[in-house]
Amino acid sequence: MAISRYLESRKNIAGSVCGLAGLVLTFAGVAGPYWPVVVAGLYGAGALVAPPERVALPDFPAPSAQLDEVRADFEKLRAFLTDIDLSVTAAARLRELTDLLSALLDRTWSAQLLAHDPEGVHALSRIVRRDLPEAVDSFARTRWWTRMTPGTQSPELHLEQQLGLMKKDAEHLAAALRDTEARRQETHTRYLEERSER
Repeated sequence: MAISRYLESRKNIAGSVCGLAGLVLTFAGVAGPYWPVVVAGLYGAGALVAPPERVALPDFPAPSAQLDEVRADFEKLRAFLTDIDLSVTAAARLRELTDLLSALLDRTWSAQLLAHDPEGVHALSRIVRRDLPEAVDSFARTRWWTRMTPGTQSPELHLEQQLGLMKKDAEHLAAALRDTEARRQETHTRYLEERSER
């Protein structure tokens, strides 16, 4: 494997071309009795001056493929969230957040815009894969302890605050997507106006 890789390498090809030039010099009578040294020296010189092999870039998934993975993870998260017992206010906040995430992850224009926005995909991924599961899980664990120690701050209040902050992040992302689409439309309008003025 390593030998075949070297045979196809730039260094071997450049060295072989220079070695062939040494053979041409030998047949032309220039190299004389030292022709093996000339051919080997030219091969080595060619191999030394050849550019190094280009390392192939890693094949990372495209944002659209990452978005599909986030959609699948969101469906798993929704199944997890149905088993959590929440207060009325926290359940309402959670529903608002999951509805907004569903709209962003739906295969509509927002998904098409997100497919070209790695930062947006990352922000959604962070909410779906880390922030929301961690908030709900820590609420469920803390609630158990607060039953044993009454008088401490309610974990529902923390959860409601965390859900509100995550909803703000999702709303900022939705607003950024809306602005991108509005700028695209304005740009197209200007293009059409300029074209009609010609």
